[in-house]
Amino acid sequence: MKTKLAISVVGLSLLTACQYGAEEDAQFLHESGNTINVQDRTDLYNEEGHTNLNNSKSANFGYVRHQKSGIAQDVTFNRTPGLDREQAANTISSLIVQLPNVEDVATLVTDEEVLVAYETDSDNRFETADQVKKTASSAVPRYYHVYVSDEVNMIQQIEAFSPLDSNSRDIDQILNKTIKEMLKSPQGRALNKGENENGEGYGEMNEELDDDMKDNYEKTRFNKKTKE
Repeated sequence: MKTKLAISVVGLSLLTACQYGAEEDAQFLHESGNTINVQDRTDLYNEEGHTNLNNSKSANFGYVRHQKSGIAQDVTFNRTPGLDREQAANTISSLIVQLPNVEDVATLVTDEEVLVAYETDSDNRFETADQVKKTASSAVPRYYHVYVSDEVNMIQQIEAFSPLDSNSRDIDQILNKTIKEMLKSPQGRALNKGENENGEGYGEMNEELDDDMKDNYEKTRFNKKTKE
């Protein structure tokens, strides 16, 4: 009887240990089990952020490491992250409205463009446009093209696009027409030698407006040289 009791106790202990170990592994291998973190927390991807000594999330560094999954059906790992366009638009507007001389901002984020209309009382429209454009560019992937306008009526115009999406009928033609109107406003400086003010690289295969943008860029440069 004592032998049976001892065996039962040992078996129960092993079972408890296995369960504890499994729970630890489940916590350590968060979701897909392919993420590794150097923090002392058990979860490897913490959306709420890691609390530092000052309890300030804005001061935290962000770090996530992924290893390729050996499981072909690992849907969680293979899911491609997508841009939350609504959140991106909110971030851009929130940042731009804090710039000097900017009173009102509306931002539309599509699948490859950012349209920003704003109201300003700035005496230097060019510099303000440059700040607005660069602020918007910093909040989206590098392949995005950013167009800005300080014409107040543009705020209502891009607001009308908010219920639409990438599959809406004739959406490209509608947006292109609006973009051409926005280009009548200052766009700031060219981002680099290979791109114009809006981040358009010459010869891009996916941009129908490339020739128009290039013509506009060359005209702008010519007008600047003439004034100088």
